[in-house]
Amino acid sequence: MTAPQTDTPPLEISHEDDPRVIKEAVTEDYSRHVVPQTARSGRWSLAMAWWALFSAMFWLYVAVSTAQAVGSRNAIVGMVLTVLIYGTINMILTRQAINNGLTVALLSRRVFGNVGSVIAPLLFAATAIYYAVFEGSIIALALQKYFAPSSDIRLWYLLVVVYALPLVIGGVQAWLDKLNGVLLPFYVAGLIFIVVAAGHKHGYSNDFLSIPAPFEASVPGWLWAVCIYMGVWIMMMFTVDYARFGKPSDAVFHGTVTFGYVFYAATFLVNGLIGIFVLNTVYPNLAATEAGLVDAILEVSGFVGLLVVIVSQTRINTANYYLASGNLESFGLRFLRLRWPRLAWVVIAGVLVYLFMLTDVLSYLLRALAWQGVAVVAWVAIVLTHLAMNRGEKYGPEFRPGRVKAVLPGAWAALVATAVGIGLTEFGTAGAWYVLTAPIITFVLAAALYAVGVQLSGDGLVKRRFDPRDEVASVWGDRVRCHVCDRSYTAIEMDRDPSAGQQAICAACAEGNGDYLAAVHAESKSLA
Repeated sequence: MTAPQTDTPPLEISHEDDPRVIKEAVTEDYSRHVVPQTARSGRWSLAMAWWALFSAMFWLYVAVSTAQAVGSRNAIVGMVLTVLIYGTINMILTRQAINNGLTVALLSRRVFGNVGSVIAPLLFAATAIYYAVFEGSIIALALQKYFAPSSDIRLWYLLVVVYALPLVIGGVQAWLDKLNGVLLPFYVAGLIFIVVAAGHKHGYSNDFLSIPAPFEASVPGWLWAVCIYMGVWIMMMFTVDYARFGKPSDAVFHGTVTFGYVFYAATFLVNGLIGIFVLNTVYPNLAATEAGLVDAILEVSGFVGLLVVIVSQTRINTANYYLASGNLESFGLRFLRLRWPRLAWVVIAGVLVYLFMLTDVLSYLLRALAWQGVAVVAWVAIVLTHLAMNRGEKYGPEFRPGRVKAVLPGAWAALVATAVGIGLTEFGTAGAWYVLTAPIITFVLAAALYAVGVQLSGDGLVKRRFDPRDEVASVWGDRVRCHVCDRSYTAIEMDRDPSAGQQAICAACAEGNGDYLAAVHAESKSLA
């Protein structure tokens, strides 16, 4: 700790959490702030909240689609490799998130810049909304088929959206962990029941392990399977926004079990094998569709199958709506200057989900997700490259608005790599090797462009006169009052405001603050 500067007002320091911040965090979940270590979740609380994503019908659907595209054996090899890849990457991201307490939006500021970082929350929110549409449509379709096949599907869509919204208002720590912890055993038991019912009614067979590939691909089938699963790397972003609530003492557990190899073995491998077995057993010649999967489950297990669909999709949609609302809030603040509470964005997310359902989004959902998947792969490549190049950062990635430039190399790298990836997918020769491996090409290109961009442009940090981090005994233990919102936040996110006599300002109040950013620019220019 260094002595405070004599020409700056003294920081108002406290050593306990601000009661007003704690109260707001019940619904806001520190969506625009660093999560203080005193607000971290217990090991199993966080694990139960995250494992909501284990129960998505999408994992059954994508496994069946992959098996029908490359053959069962190639699909299984691809799923095993995917578990290893996902487990390794998410172990790295989990430790980063736990150490720094940053959301995807805050982390992205360091690699994309203040203006460029608007890309990440917009991409994240759009993808989460699309997944909410898919999973919600599964519930609506199941309810319609079971109760009233001739009824208007739009009414079921509305019901599914309306009942989901109250479940995510409370946030990860207040409600989602408890809800998903209670529902997890029901989902597991339901899956077992469906497998037993399918085998009992149609006969047990290992034919599902021998589904042939319909044609000889231009790349090995297992490699194509890995690329298919790269299309859902949005899970990496999901990991960051959840893992930031983990305690440093639980980093190994969360990196391995909650967000790592154990989770993905259950999510991709177990779910995938069950999906392939059930659909191939009930409808052996049916092409993979979300309707076909629902029909197969209802056909063999009736009302129990309906409950499994409702439980599974309710669990996954708590995560989808939670992440969509949080990132819509971040995008609204950065791009539209709207400082609305997360509750408002939960409602907006619900309205958007319902509107997309009405457009028959399932007809173009997979193409939209393919485009977004390429963009997410670029984001992951850039973040991993940044972490590898900056392992010695004292406080982790810089995220304070007044400390990073408007646009950084990550923004250009992401745009170029994403454009190339989408171009290969949309305009390349169908089935060509470069089309099937577009996600890998995107990953390598994004990482290379970012590394070169950083070398050519420098670290992208803004020179400043004073830093509150140098004025406190502990950047995590001390709380500093913000002169704008009158709340006290962890010192690691605080900065000096040159537009207000160098008073302290928190990261959220600094974000999008025109007077503050203009004064920061002037200060930096004078130092240069």
